[in-house]
Amino acid sequence: MAFKLIELPYDDSALAPAISAETLSFHHGKHHQAYIDKTNSAIEGGEMADKSLEDIIASARGSNQGLFNNAAQSWNHGFYWHSLAGEETSASEELKAMIDDAFGSADELKKKLAERGAGHFASGWVWLAEKGGKLSIEETHDGDTLADKDFNPLLTIDVWEHAYYLDHQNARPKYLDAVINGKLNWAFASQNLARGTTWQYPA
Repeated sequence: MAFKLIELPYDDSALAPAISAETLSFHHGKHHQAYIDKTNSAIEGGEMADKSLEDIIASARGSNQGLFNNAAQSWNHGFYWHSLAGEETSASEELKAMIDDAFGSADELKKKLAERGAGHFASGWVWLAEKGGKLSIEETHDGDTLADKDFNPLLTIDVWEHAYYLDHQNARPKYLDAVINGKLNWAFASQNLARGTTWQYPA
């Protein structure tokens, strides 16, 4: 099975000014496409050719770093596009209650997401995740992912420089503020929480 580049669930300009159409064009059409292409090339004709992306990630972790990096980055980016929204969305009552329980308020959660994202050294990802009925903020470095770990990821924010450099240069906090305070898809997070299992990359 060959994986395909996931389609954006909004127009290229829908996330501006937080993320411009130019950034989306490069990030989605070039970076994400390259990860997909390299994953497909690595599994073609092999024992993993018919596996799900999640199974490939789990199988490659610790044994095939090149395949793991490209498969995990393919998954992370697909999840990231859905973690963003071009219009305002709302969290479910269940998610709101869990946010209040874990962080005190939605504003405090946003503040902590921004702090963790700004403080993350070098490249990686910042996640809102659920485990055992509790919410937490998690970080993964470089191409690592929560796709095969013991968490249910609800949202992620890409903190690699290519996610924001064209729009905000080296000012990662400006990118984080713009995304967290207007472009996060709380409806997607609510769906992930209600499903109770990790989101699956489309076959």
